[in-house]
Amino acid sequence: MREELTIQLRGDYASATGEDMTCDFKWESFSEKDHEMWRFLYNRIKPVVKDKVCKEHQEGMKLLGFDDEKGIPNYDRISDRLEQLSGWRLVTVPGYLPPEVFFRHLARKHFPVMTFIRKHEEVDYLKEPYIFHDVFGHVPMIANPTFANYFHAFGEGGLKAVANESTSFIDTLYWFTIEFGLINTPEGRRIYGAGITSSMGESGYALSEQPAHIGFDLKRIMRQKYRIDEYQKQYFVIDSFEQLVNATKPDFIPIYKEVSGMTPVEIGSTLPTDKIFQPGTLA
Repeated sequence: MREELTIQLRGDYASATGEDMTCDFKWESFSEKDHEMWRFLYNRIKPVVKDKVCKEHQEGMKLLGFDDEKGIPNYDRISDRLEQLSGWRLVTVPGYLPPEVFFRHLARKHFPVMTFIRKHEEVDYLKEPYIFHDVFGHVPMIANPTFANYFHAFGEGGLKAVANESTSFIDTLYWFTIEFGLINTPEGRRIYGAGITSSMGESGYALSEQPAHIGFDLKRIMRQKYRIDEYQKQYFVIDSFEQLVNATKPDFIPIYKEVSGMTPVEIGSTLPTDKIFQPGTLA
């Protein structure tokens, strides 16, 4: 349950066509300054997250040839590789999409990527998705078939949520898994959420002693409040990606009805029923 903030979204929405709001954007349209910014962001964060992100993300980067790119990865080349690995393709969109449009893309195994990158003065923080977040954070994970199956099921479930007017619950699940999820591995706790992976600051904070780490619980997560303009006070931890796939198999409609009658969980709070891996200092 997101605490609402007023954000002025950018993007040339006039260029979007059809119900899917895609735009005919050519990779060649990126300027040398755009590629320079990508190189800066990529070279800065890659060594920082190397031992913090899950092996599936690192493997995805290798399989998609990220290190072979000289700037912003070529969308067509990455899309072709992605389709061979997991059956997904990239589509370009001008900016943030309405929930129904976004979920429809996921249900079709299309991942929307933005057509703009940060400016120099925004190098450390941006409140909305953009190229680096989309391509570096999300795309390597979609190269993993198991995680891609979760993403696909999420899109189908999201469309049902839109029809049932219950998007707030599935939005929260998306936030605490696909964007800000952690996973237990034999090597220790690792990051798989794109919002953390693509963030220089939060990739260090998330695995520090400050935030609480709580075991994955579908209904519990749907009740959690959160903000998009600060680091999370709590993260939810899965034991495997198969756990995520299995979590999306049930019909969510009865779950939405059950959760809607429960009290939302305040930011920074834990419950007696939580499986606490780390209580956190919550500083």
